[in-house]
Amino acid sequence: MSVLVNKNSKVIVQGFTGGEGTFHATQMIEYGTQVVGGVTPGKGGTTHLDKPVFNTVADAVTQTGANVSIIFVPPAFAADAIMEAAEAGIKVIVCITEGIPTQDMITAKKYLNGKDCRLIGPNCPGIITPEEAKVGIMPGFVFKKGNIGIVSKSGTLTYEAADQIVKQGMGISTAIGIGGDPVIGTTTKEAVQMLMEDPETEGIVMIGEIGGTMEADAARWIKAHGTKPVVGFIAGQTAPPGRRMGHAGAIVGGDEDTAAAKMKIMAECGINVVESPANIGVMMTKALATISG
Repeated sequence: MSVLVNKNSKVIVQGFTGGEGTFHATQMIEYGTQVVGGVTPGKGGTTHLDKPVFNTVADAVTQTGANVSIIFVPPAFAADAIMEAAEAGIKVIVCITEGIPTQDMITAKKYLNGKDCRLIGPNCPGIITPEEAKVGIMPGFVFKKGNIGIVSKSGTLTYEAADQIVKQGMGISTAIGIGGDPVIGTTTKEAVQMLMEDPETEGIVMIGEIGGTMEADAARWIKAHGTKPVVGFIAGQTAPPGRRMGHAGAIVGGDEDTAAAKMKIMAECGINVVESPANIGVMMTKALATISG
């Protein structure tokens, strides 16, 4: 069992023939992901990386049966690419693009309401179900198959968490990089809920950062509905108030937006909070031992 993507996922790449699309599609194919083609308007009918190129997502879906799309399209066109994928019937849309105007994303997110699809990102590293499918830009060699799910706003910390889990003799069921923009498709709570409902995920790592209320919302949901141990970490513990740190969404605007406040809420909701990502694996080992013991 896995969340969102697996070995049967049929993936297309929007922005397939561009530099980023080419590089990461190559990596995904080498990992074993079932990439069935790509989309570059005006290049339909050609091939790229030995895969067919289509002018539209609709054409790609009709001819390949694709159900997952990954987007490497420039910021000015990325929201349109998201909406095109949704309109074509793609079930899982992963948008890697960074710097999409917030107003564009508000429009795209509103468009997705009522559509039978899930958007991951934008400005995210993507999703990986180890040894089955890598739909994103993460280094696949870090991830070993197992039963710990990861939800993270940070790409780099997703890899760090996976490494810490693997060093403790465990592995990853699915890792979801949700992205750090102010408007994203899937929230921390929604991603945690998917992993809670996955029968083969036994524990969850939840990595957040300063700004917004997503971690607090997820923590309160976990307190009310959680059935598995959760280890939590918040990046930006030394960030001064009002300073934007890295991600566009990482700006403290209210009392619950600081790292300290989020960590306090998480702890109160039963999450095993660590102050350093270096402790994620050890804490998960202890949390699982407590459950089984």
